[in-house]
Amino acid sequence: MKLKTLLKDFNLLATTSRGNDRQMHSELLYLLKEEMGDPAPVVGRTGIRGLVAAKTAFDPYEVIDKFRAILQERPYKFRYALRIIPVERVVRTNLDEVKRVATELAAKIEEKETFRVTVEKRFTNLHTRDFIEVAATGIKRKVNLENPDKILLIEVVAGLTGMSLIKPSDVLVVVKEKML
Repeated sequence: MKLKTLLKDFNLLATTSRGNDRQMHSELLYLLKEEMGDPAPVVGRTGIRGLVAAKTAFDPYEVIDKFRAILQERPYKFRYALRIIPVERVVRTNLDEVKRVATELAAKIEEKETFRVTVEKRFTNLHTRDFIEVAATGIKRKVNLENPDKILLIEVVAGLTGMSLIKPSDVLVVVKEKML
């Protein structure tokens, strides 16, 4: 599968219902440009139904915080987004690259903190277990699958993989947060 050029460098992924890609594209572009004030955000479809990628000039974690505030004040601004995920690094979908970046990101896990590796993969023949094994190897911290302090998130989008070290609250789950 050939992906759009944009995806070589993205720092946000947004999921939507199948068939709403075009609307999600417009919604994310509007939120970044009009609500956040990003002068030149780039939003593109990934070629994978229900998944849109974006590149913003702002820190993706700050974007999530700002989006969360907008969602609380004006929930009608979010009509198509299901989840919005911050991405720190993008690498080729290659286990050696994933291991290298996982090691760099894991250095930020405090000694007393627990972690887990979460993999969401789309259009790859590599197995989830392979990603987890290469990512977790070398992380000398306690694993907690149920309630970790940090999550090493691996988002595989065919030939590219977005990676982040997040707190569970760093992903904006729109439907769940609209109900709060």
